[in-house]
Amino acid sequence: MDNRGNDPITPAEVAKSKDEGLFDDEKGIMGTETVAVMRADKGLAIEGEDAHAQADLEITGEDLLEVEDKLSSMSLERTFVIMQQLRKLHQHDQNFPSTVLKRIDEFLTNPEVSTHPHLYEELIREMKLEAILVTENSPYAEVRAVVENTDDVDMPSSTIRVWFIGVIFVFIGSFINQLFTIRQPAISVTSNVAQLLAYPAGRFLARVLPDVGFTMFGSRHSLNPGPFNKKEHMLITIMATVGYNTPYTDNIILSQYLPQYFNQAYAASFAYQILIGLGTNFVGYGLAGLFRRFLIYPSFCVWPSSLVTIALNRAFHSESEIPVPGPFKRMYSWTRMKVFMFAFGSMFVYFWFPGFIFPALSTFNWISWIAPDNVSLNNIVGGVNGLGLNPIPTFDFNNLTAYSWNPLVIPFFSTLNQFIGMMFGFVMIVAFYWTNVYNTSYLPINSNHVFDHTGKAYNISRAIDSHGLLDNTKYQAYSMPWMSAGNLTIYFWFFAVYSSTISYAILFHRHEISMGFQGLWRQIRRRGRDINEEDDLADDIHVKLMRSYKEVPEWWYLIVLLIAVGCGMAGIGAWETYTNPAVVLFGIALALVFIIPVGIISAVTGIQVTMNVLAEFIGGSWTPGNALAMNYFKAFGHTFAAQLGATLVSTFICTGVFNFQMNKIHGVCTAEAPFGMTCPGINTFFTAAVFWGTLGPHKLFGSNGQYRALLVGFPVGFALPIIMYLLRKKFPKVQWLRQIHPVMICVGGLSWAPYNLMYMWPSVPLAAASWLWLKKRHLAFWSKYNFVVASAWPTAIAIAAIIIFFAVQLPEVTFEWWGTDVSYLGCEGVACTRLKVAKGSYFGPEPGSYP
Repeated sequence: MDNRGNDPITPAEVAKSKDEGLFDDEKGIMGTETVAVMRADKGLAIEGEDAHAQADLEITGEDLLEVEDKLSSMSLERTFVIMQQLRKLHQHDQNFPSTVLKRIDEFLTNPEVSTHPHLYEELIREMKLEAILVTENSPYAEVRAVVENTDDVDMPSSTIRVWFIGVIFVFIGSFINQLFTIRQPAISVTSNVAQLLAYPAGRFLARVLPDVGFTMFGSRHSLNPGPFNKKEHMLITIMATVGYNTPYTDNIILSQYLPQYFNQAYAASFAYQILIGLGTNFVGYGLAGLFRRFLIYPSFCVWPSSLVTIALNRAFHSESEIPVPGPFKRMYSWTRMKVFMFAFGSMFVYFWFPGFIFPALSTFNWISWIAPDNVSLNNIVGGVNGLGLNPIPTFDFNNLTAYSWNPLVIPFFSTLNQFIGMMFGFVMIVAFYWTNVYNTSYLPINSNHVFDHTGKAYNISRAIDSHGLLDNTKYQAYSMPWMSAGNLTIYFWFFAVYSSTISYAILFHRHEISMGFQGLWRQIRRRGRDINEEDDLADDIHVKLMRSYKEVPEWWYLIVLLIAVGCGMAGIGAWETYTNPAVVLFGIALALVFIIPVGIISAVTGIQVTMNVLAEFIGGSWTPGNALAMNYFKAFGHTFAAQLGATLVSTFICTGVFNFQMNKIHGVCTAEAPFGMTCPGINTFFTAAVFWGTLGPHKLFGSNGQYRALLVGFPVGFALPIIMYLLRKKFPKVQWLRQIHPVMICVGGLSWAPYNLMYMWPSVPLAAASWLWLKKRHLAFWSKYNFVVASAWPTAIAIAAIIIFFAVQLPEVTFEWWGTDVSYLGCEGVACTRLKVAKGSYFGPEPGSYP
C-alpha cells in the first residue's frame, strides 16, 4: 500500500504553497486531510500507481483518498462480480468513461489476471478502487462531485418553516413564470432562485422563531426545530422545482379563448380551467411513482439537470472546502459560495446590457446589418426570421438556455449530437425552401405559424362551425393550411424521434429495462436478491441510503392517478367541448407505452423527448375534425410532474395569471404584443391544433395528403439506432462511435421554428470548454465549481429579468438607440419571402379541390 498521501509536509513546502496561493490564511486550511488532498491533486507526491489510477479511472484526489484505505477489504472474487455488472450496465452508457470500460474489459477478458495476480497488481488495484467507488458512491465523476454518499437520518426535513417558505416561493415563482412563459425568448424563474432566497429566509426564521410546537403521530413539530439544515433547504427547492412548471393547460385555454385562435368563450370558466389543470398536472404523479424503479433507482439514471440544484445546496451547507488544483497551475481554495456569489453578481450586472441597454448583444445578427433587405442573405444568417447561420450569433447566455438546456449541465455528447441533428435540419430547410417544395418559398423560411394560400396567417374561424368542429364546405371555400420549411422539417424529425426512441431503447437499454421488471417481480413475490445487496449495482447508492426511510406505497400513486383522471374527465364532460371524456384514458395509455424509453433517455442525456406530435398524430386520427379533443389527448399523453402540494398551489396561481394575460394584456399573442408577449409556444400549439385536430392527419398525411412524404421520418428514425448498433459491433475500438446518440440527433433536427442556430451553436464551444477541456485537465476544479457556476448564471438572469420587466418595461420607460433597433431592420423586422403572392392571387390547388 502506498502511504505517500500521509507523509508530513515540510516547512519549505508550506512556505512554497503559501507563495503559490495554495492555502487560504483567512480560513486557516491546514488540516491533515486538506494537505493530503492537496499533495495528491497538485502532484507534489502523487506518482506511480496513484497517478495511473487517477488517469485511468477519471477520479479526483479526494475520491482516491476516500476509497484507498478500503482496498484491503475488497477481495479479487468480489471485484470480478462487481466489474461484470458494471460492464453490463454501462457498456452503452455515453456518460461512463470509455477509459474505465477499457480497463474493465482488460480485467475481465484476461484469464491471467486471476491465475497470476502478482503480474497485474496495478490493474487489480485500479479495479478494486473502481469497485469500492461504484458500490459506495457513484460511477460518474459529475455525481460524485456534488452528491454526498452519506446521510443523517435524524436530521429534520418536513418542518413547519419549510412549508411556510415553500408555499410562499411557489406562489411568487409560479406567478412570474406563467407571466413570462409567452415571451420570446422566454424568461423563467428557476428553482435555483428559490434555493438562493430560501437560505437567508430559513436562517432568519431559525433565529427569530421560538421553539414551540405540538406532537402528532409520535413526532414533535416545532416552529424552530434548530438550525436551518440542508434537507429543509432541499425540500423547499423541490417544491419550487415542481411548482415553477407552468401547467400545460395554458396552451389549451389561451388557444381556445383568444379571438385570433379558436375564440371559444366558455374557456374563460375558472372551474373548467381548474379541473383541466388539476387533471393534466396530477396525472404525472401516478405514472412517475409507478415507474420509479425504472427511472429513478438505477445508477445510470443521472438526470443531469438535478446536479445543478444539488451543487448549489452543497455550496450553502458545506462544512469544509478543500483546495483543488486548477488552471494556471494553481490551487484554488475559493468556497463554492464565494464562486456562486461572484458568478451571480457578474452575470446580474452583465445581463442588463443584452437584456435592456444593448439588445443587439442578445440577437447579434451582425451579418444581416450588411444588407438588411437582402432576402437570401437574411434567410440564411438572420437571427430573428432566418436560420441563424452565424459564427458569433449572441452574447446572451439566456439564449443558450431559452430553448431547453444549460450547456454546462448537459453532457457534451448530448449537446454535440443535437447540434449535428440541427445541421441536418438546416440542410433540409434550405433544400425545401429554394426548391419551393410545398410552396414554402411563398412563406417565411423558419416560422411556426400556419398560413393560408395567400401567405397570411391561417384564419381557422373560416373553416370551423360554431362548435369548433371542421366545416368542410367553409374549408373548401377558404384554403388548405400551409407550413414553412422550418416547420416541415421539425415534423419530419418528430416522426423520426419517436420511432428511434423505441428501437434505441430496445437495442441499448433492454438490459436496464429487464432489470426494472425483475425488481418489480421480486417485490411482488417478496423474494431476495440473487447476489449480495451491497454488490448489486442495479440501484444507485443514494437509493440504498433512502431505504432508511419509509417509502411511499404504489397504491398512493395509483389513487392520485385516478383522481387526476376523474378531474380531467369531469372538465371535458361538463362543458360543451364536444369531446368524449374517454380521451383522457387513451392519452394515459400512450404515456404508459413511452414512459420507460423516454424516461431512460432523459435520465441519461438530460434532454426530454416530448410526446406532443405523436399524441397529435394519434389523437387527430382518433377524433378527426375536433382540434380540442386532440389537445386533450395530447395533454394527458405526455405530462410529467413531481410533488403534490406545490403543484396544487401552482395550478391555481398559474390559472389566475393566464386569465390576466388573456384579458388585460392588449394584443397578447400577436406581433403587436408588448414586452415580447408574442406566445411562440401558443402559436406552435395552435399550429398543431389546426393541423392535427381540425383537419386531422388523414387530410395532411393520408393517401392524398399534401405532406404524406414526411412520414418517411418514421422508418428513418427507427433505422438510425440499428445502423449505429451494427457500426459499434463492427468497429468496437472506434471510440467516437460510442458517443453518437441517434435519438439526440433526431432531437436536434426538431429544434427549429421559431428557434434557430443562434440558440444552439454557442452551446457547443461552451460545453466543449467545460466537459472536454476543463473536466479532462482539471477534474477536481471542474467537479467543485462547474455546477455552481451553472446554477449562478441562470439565477442571476432570472432575477435581473424580473427587475427589468417590473421596474423598466412595465412602466414603459423608453430607451432607444442604434443598439436597440439594429437587430430588427429589414427582413429581420418583418420576415421576407423568396417568392411573392400577386395581389388577388394564391398558390396551391384551387379552392374546392382540397383533399
